[in-house]
Amino acid sequence: MSTLDSPADADPAPSRRELNKAATRQAITDAALALLRGKGPGNFTVEDIAEAAGISRRTFFNYFSSTDAALASIVHGFLDNAIQQLRLRPADEPLLESAQAALVALADPKAVAPLAELFSLTQQSPLMAHTELEAWDHCRAQVFMVARERLAGTPSEEDELYVHALAGSVMSCGKAAMEVWFNRRGPDLSPASLGELRQLLIDAMALLGAGFTTPAPSTSRSS
Repeated sequence: MSTLDSPADADPAPSRRELNKAATRQAITDAALALLRGKGPGNFTVEDIAEAAGISRRTFFNYFSSTDAALASIVHGFLDNAIQQLRLRPADEPLLESAQAALVALADPKAVAPLAELFSLTQQSPLMAHTELEAWDHCRAQVFMVARERLAGTPSEEDELYVHALAGSVMSCGKAAMEVWFNRRGPDLSPASLGELRQLLIDAMALLGAGFTTPAPSTSRSS
């Protein structure tokens, strides 16, 4: 919270029930990722996840509809955090600058690591690829909403093509950065590799902002 914020502006502290639900959800996600890491896509069940997370099968379905949905929540979590950072940017800041700043705010490699690991572990799984695509599409819809809010009262406000193209391009650049990173680094999740992924995400937004008229900065290239 900044010094300009008053206590009345602060979000209320989460209740114990909310904290417990968040902890259970995280335990399910962690268990699913650990099983994916150890057994590979499609080689474990809801029951396996529930047992590893220390919960019942019924409790699992209170949070997720399938094993793939539990894994996809990793993508949703990262992208939702990015959207939250995007919404915190100044309303009069150009959207692409805001998108780049939102990615910089997620600078901690620990924030990127689960997303990167999931991406590297599911490249050979068509079903998981589809589930991840749905997560990215959900985020595209959120970017669309932010763009609509930012463009309210401007000449572009009623331009459906502009807003849709802008939101779609932001997400396409994010996915392109992930693909380039995986092609270069494979399953490498070292701090240097995750740092390169972060830089690729930033560089992709910079390319979009420049209208793809300049080459990617050398900082995004592996040494």
